[in-house]
Amino acid sequence: MNAEFLAVLDFWEREKGIRKDVLLTAVEEALLSAAKKAIGPARNLRCVIDPKSGDIKAFAKLVVSDKVLSKHDQITLADAKRIIPDAVLEQEIEVEVTPAGFGRIASQYAKQALMQQIRRAEKDLIFSEFKDRTGDIVSGVVRRFERSDVTIDLGRYEALLPNRERVPTEEYQIGERLRCYVKSVDNTARGPEIILSRADPQFVVKLFQLEVSEISDGTIEIKGIAREPGFRSKIAVHSKDDKVDPVGACVGLRGQRVKNIVRELNNEKVDIIKWDANVRVYVNNALAPAKLRSFEIDEARKRVLIMASEDQLSLAIGKRGQNARLTSKLTGWQVDIELEATAKPGFEEKVSQAVRAVAAIPGITNEQADILVHAGFLSLEDLMQAEPSDLMAIPQIGEQAEVVLAAVQAEIARRNLGAS
Repeated sequence: MNAEFLAVLDFWEREKGIRKDVLLTAVEEALLSAAKKAIGPARNLRCVIDPKSGDIKAFAKLVVSDKVLSKHDQITLADAKRIIPDAVLEQEIEVEVTPAGFGRIASQYAKQALMQQIRRAEKDLIFSEFKDRTGDIVSGVVRRFERSDVTIDLGRYEALLPNRERVPTEEYQIGERLRCYVKSVDNTARGPEIILSRADPQFVVKLFQLEVSEISDGTIEIKGIAREPGFRSKIAVHSKDDKVDPVGACVGLRGQRVKNIVRELNNEKVDIIKWDANVRVYVNNALAPAKLRSFEIDEARKRVLIMASEDQLSLAIGKRGQNARLTSKLTGWQVDIELEATAKPGFEEKVSQAVRAVAAIPGITNEQADILVHAGFLSLEDLMQAEPSDLMAIPQIGEQAEVVLAAVQAEIARRNLGAS
């Protein structure tokens, strides 16, 4: 063994955090195969590496005998006394059995075995370090792309950001630093696999926990979250302290807290909703600022039917149904939003409205208005265009036509005067 090999051990200890004594022990075990091939079936064979010089020595336990029948198992008394002066027959002593040139042969074998041991130890180290970090946020650098999956360098280890955990609106560049959510750490047949995510809803939850101190200390509780990565998130919060406004605390002074989170999410919209045990209030909060007309609650089917006016319907549903869809995910209730049915006036109602409008002209009685409307003069504008002969032709009006036209002219003059 030489200084080069010891330098390799130092490198792995420094770069990967695997202790040198662990590596030495692993290599010593690996060297037994090489020693057995070089020495033969020696009894209780073991190999030792000097941590300072790197020299490899092989030792076997031999039994002191008068007559040596097997050199791999026995040693003469004379040879034993050269090692241990007070050796006696039948005593078991450890003897160095390192063959000539064994160091060079073993060194090559050990380097191959070392790499296997290092990979195994490295995998164990990764798993032991990250197995309890599921749910944390880590920061790493984009190293390479494998199809649509992204490999992230976390320092001493690499992690995978699969395509399914990417935000569809985000594009990454090699060398770019990313913050990701540790979704899982799996000990697979190929070794530990660290799976990261930027699309998981819990990524947003963790960002709020890091940014809002009232959440981290338990004053404010996150009751639910719904997310469409890259587009919009809704998060429901509740305060255990009546003096603390949960929405205001999450927004922060001048919106600084939520701005920091939105910036990390690359301008994804974030709606902070006040949670309420009453589903009617909860759903109403989640659909704000839409103004809703009425609710029908079906407890058995966990369904909410909402009626909205025409001008509020699109606001409540949201672009491509996003607002309603996220509200359903957030509350756990099926939310259906429909247009409120508005009763259209029938024919009789329209006639009545026209009669009232004509009768409102000073000088025209209700009876005259009813006759005029049924004759086809439905408004002041219709009467303005009428000729005296048109009105005189109506049997019930006859000679009253001049009175009606005078009233119409007076009303027109009054309105023109008011307009000026």
